[in-house]
Amino acid sequence: MNKYIVSLLLFANLLFTQFSFSSELNIYQNKPFTVVLDAGHGGHDPGNLGGGFKEKEIALDIVLRVGEILEKTPNVKVVYTREDDSFVDLYVRGKIANDAQADLFVSVHCNAHNSSAHGTETFVLGLHANNRNFEVAKKENSVIYLEEDYEVNYAAYNINSPESFIGLTMMQEEFLDQSIFLAKAIQDNFTGKLNRVNRGVKQAGFIVLHQTFMPSVLIETGFLTYRPEGSYLNSKKGKTDMAESIASAVKKYKTHLEENVGVDFSFEVKDHGQPEHSNASTTVVEQGVSFKVQIAAGSKAIDTKSYNFKGLDPISREKEGSVYRYYFGETSSYEQVKVMQQEAISKGYKSSFIVAFKNGEKVKVKSVLNSNSN
Repeated sequence: MNKYIVSLLLFANLLFTQFSFSSELNIYQNKPFTVVLDAGHGGHDPGNLGGGFKEKEIALDIVLRVGEILEKTPNVKVVYTREDDSFVDLYVRGKIANDAQADLFVSVHCNAHNSSAHGTETFVLGLHANNRNFEVAKKENSVIYLEEDYEVNYAAYNINSPESFIGLTMMQEEFLDQSIFLAKAIQDNFTGKLNRVNRGVKQAGFIVLHQTFMPSVLIETGFLTYRPEGSYLNSKKGKTDMAESIASAVKKYKTHLEENVGVDFSFEVKDHGQPEHSNASTTVVEQGVSFKVQIAAGSKAIDTKSYNFKGLDPISREKEGSVYRYYFGETSSYEQVKVMQQEAISKGYKSSFIVAFKNGEKVKVKSVLNSNSN
């Protein structure tokens, strides 16, 4: 591995550590679901001018319409990287999202090509799977040359080299599943609701996505160089259609996170024989026994990151038959696990309950406490 790639890995790891620390400080705060909307290009950077249309104007109009819809959604906060025809550096766009402690970053663009290519595609950060993806990312990344001090701000990048992005995707890896879920929801809406040509969910090394530390997507809403598509995107109907589809996908993403955790499992409590009151000692119980708080279960395997479980940490997951069960915390003290249960309840998991394990096997809580009292 050459020195350039090594420096990229160290750079990515440093940023990962910095943002992970700040993220851990904020996941426990009760804050609204924050979406950062990024209209591509702007100011002295017009973006592509295919068909005589201006990418920067269409992208901004779509973003403002998305924001208008989301701002009417309960417990959703919208932050814009730009709300007018201004130029914003790529690294500043990422900083805006990180400073807002955003839950999602959505960047909107329009495509261009020297052919009759048309359709929508949504990107997540990753290595360039093919030359076409690389060329799309290269075109969007070239905006850095319009920025002052770009040699300093983007010292780790070489937009002409696919290899330069090896290691830089590390920061976004833990958000990849979430990013793909949102990207697919967006593409499904474009295809199912608007009958647009679906060019799929793809991965490529977009600098603006790399700058963010949260689930992030970059949407190419269509090709301005394909006259019918350019005219559609430049129309009021086209912008409104695209905005409604994007906003709907964001709301679906938010609902997905909420609905896949915190299901009511109160019916299971009686099966564990958990007593309502106990005279259990505050000291550690017998060796090999531990307690956890079950907060959720479902048929899907959800990443056990704290942001998927309302800030609770640590989260563990175990599969029993076809059901995945999600547990918060682990302790050998019954008094301590009761405190953990109250914390889970305060986060909204009102049906959470305590479970016991002995030598790795689930046992009834009552039997463990009775054994300890004898």
